[in-house]
Amino acid sequence: MSKKDKPDNVVFYDQYGYNASLLPYATSVGAPVIKADDVTGWKNMGINKVNREFESKFNELKMQYQDLIEEFQWNERVYNARFSFEPIVGEIYHLYKDADGFDFLSLIGPKEWNKEHVGTLRLNSDKKWILIDLKSAVF
Repeated sequence: MSKKDKPDNVVFYDQYGYNASLLPYATSVGAPVIKADDVTGWKNMGINKVNREFESKFNELKMQYQDLIEEFQWNERVYNARFSFEPIVGEIYHLYKDADGFDFLSLIGPKEWNKEHVGTLRLNSDKKWILIDLKSAVF
């Protein structure tokens, strides 16, 4: 029997015969309609959520990068400043600008003399200068 001898609504294959009961989907005319789910809304919601997460993470990394650059600039400024003593880890030091515009590091606090105070810093155990108080310096 050829395929043309059977109506369109009958599932018959020469190799398998009548196999409608073996198929994972309905094959009769009276069976419920099979239609694909519309997942566009779900996809758009997922895309929006993931994009917000990426944007949030990007902004967080951008802030960390800016903080790292600022830390680097302060450390470079302090290490290029003049000082004639060996700074001790954990101590507080003050960065000043002299009359010629050069930076120098001192133990003397800004209230104890009248010099242009740039900032107050502490040397940590990694030999990195941590800004404690900023007065007037802008990079």
